[in-house]
Amino acid sequence: MKKQNLTLTIDATKATGKVSPLHYGLMTEEINYSYDGGLYAELIRNRAFLDDAKNPAHWSSVGGATLALDTVQAVNTVLTTSLRVEVETAGAGVANAGYWGFPIKPNTRYKASLFARGSAGPLTLTLQSRDGKTVYAKASVTGLTETWKQHTITLTTGSVAPTTDAVFTITVSKPGTLWLSLVSLFPPTWKNRPNGLRPDIMQMLVDLKPAFLRFPGGNYLEGNTIATRFDWKKTIGPLSGRPGHPCPWGYRSSDGMGLLEFLLWCEDMGAEPVLGVYAGYSLRGEFVKPGPELEPYVQEALEEIEYITGPVTSKWGAQRAKDGHPKPFPLRYVEVGNEDFFDRSGSYDGRFAQFYDAIKKRYPSLKVVSTVGNEQPASKRVTSRRPDVLDEHYYRKAADFIRDSPTHFERYDRKGPEIFVGEWGAHEEIAPWLPPSRNLPATPSMKAALGDAAFMTAMERHSDFVTMQCYAPLFVNINPGARQWRPDLIGYDALKSYGAPSYYALKLFSTRVGDELLKVSLTGAPLLTSVTRRSKSGTIFIKHVNPGEMPQSVTIQLQGVRSVKPEATVTTLAAHPDETNSMENPTKVVPTTRKISGIGSSFTHTFAPYSITLVQLETR
Repeated sequence: MKKQNLTLTIDATKATGKVSPLHYGLMTEEINYSYDGGLYAELIRNRAFLDDAKNPAHWSSVGGATLALDTVQAVNTVLTTSLRVEVETAGAGVANAGYWGFPIKPNTRYKASLFARGSAGPLTLTLQSRDGKTVYAKASVTGLTETWKQHTITLTTGSVAPTTDAVFTITVSKPGTLWLSLVSLFPPTWKNRPNGLRPDIMQMLVDLKPAFLRFPGGNYLEGNTIATRFDWKKTIGPLSGRPGHPCPWGYRSSDGMGLLEFLLWCEDMGAEPVLGVYAGYSLRGEFVKPGPELEPYVQEALEEIEYITGPVTSKWGAQRAKDGHPKPFPLRYVEVGNEDFFDRSGSYDGRFAQFYDAIKKRYPSLKVVSTVGNEQPASKRVTSRRPDVLDEHYYRKAADFIRDSPTHFERYDRKGPEIFVGEWGAHEEIAPWLPPSRNLPATPSMKAALGDAAFMTAMERHSDFVTMQCYAPLFVNINPGARQWRPDLIGYDALKSYGAPSYYALKLFSTRVGDELLKVSLTGAPLLTSVTRRSKSGTIFIKHVNPGEMPQSVTIQLQGVRSVKPEATVTTLAAHPDETNSMENPTKVVPTTRKISGIGSSFTHTFAPYSITLVQLETR
């Protein structure tokens, strides 16, 4: 097989810049059932009976029971609807379908809670197969009265085979009427936090070693309308005080994943929050004029910042403490809105200025991020203030990333503003927003991973001013009907999860990076390489992408090092561009690691076709 012969020159005489310690992070929003039916571990779908105003969606009758939504017998003024269950025979009741089933695992404890009232108790709760022939776990609820009461109970499985073929049932012991509200079921969660997160998905995120988390979105921050924006005050406190709201991707969010849960998510990953605040524009074009009309939303943002960072002696810091977290959270970046280049009113400059001035006056150390970056026309950008950071979004074909990455950031001013690539991701050929993309797998192939890695080399080479970057979307529930966008980094059903080839490419980049940049040049091919060094140890990380069908024989020349160990570690992610991972074959495309010898100030290494490679050198 023919080879390309290239020369890679690394100047280690002195660093050309510092790698931002926040460079690699995560972006999240409610899309593809990312929270409900995904990372957020709640198993009951439509637990508050608010998903559909006419019918008890995702609930069904068991044994001939009659079901109806009841807006008169509400548990409180927030959860305005209950489920009335009329039963004529013992053993009748209701079943919940879950998010495409329930994750049945052996010897596992599931914590159930529900508000109930009525005359049909005691109740029997079960996790059972859809056909009712196999009961995986069972428990009883006693003490029903004619007034609302919250009950908690634990269901425990035995030696059962893992499956998602399950429903959750509530049945009665005698004829009568039963009312239900806020029916909840949680499996074991990450760090056993109440109202917590799925451990398998969290582990995949922690393994990426993210430095920050951008939340709550995304389109999810804006909502389709002002009324359906992410209204943070309605997402804190007890679940019985959270009504939920429609998310812009076609389903209702329970808001169990509220502001505090996002912050705890950051804390559990060792990541900083990057907060997006609602800035007066929603997706269907509704907007708030700068000036007095916008002022309530500015105050709302200031109060949100106080909830995150304020001492317990402040109003919203005290509320955070009441919610269970007295210690303030760190916060350095606040983003004003999301993708405001879509706002045809031309109001973003004025809206941004009003938020910027208020935030800087109250919190002068915070960096304020504009959602309109250099990738947008100059007419869309903020001019009345100088943003600290510009957020740029890139969804491109893999081939376009590969072609553009060698020079993309060369035209930028390294003196600022900082660049935050707050959403990016490569697709193979068909754009995610086009209908034919619905016929493609939810997670990307190796072809997309090569484009992703090429773009990461560009961002890392300029990570002295490309302060932060994060792939999007992060999650997708792979069940039919769950997906609104592809490609996505991590796929899952109710029981299992897996990473796309792009997940492993990101992990290769994010977990092994230095704190200083080294100058690098490549002759014979476009530069799809980045090189960083750990200043204390002298470890050099060479990341190189070979997107073509021919191997690349690369002579690597190290300038300015006193010595280099003769053995290096090489980690390679390589596969045919069409190959990918899936639930059925989750590790078809994963990295391999090996040692190579014969390393010196000049050595030759062959990079495989269609590969993403990390070469780790120990130097002095």
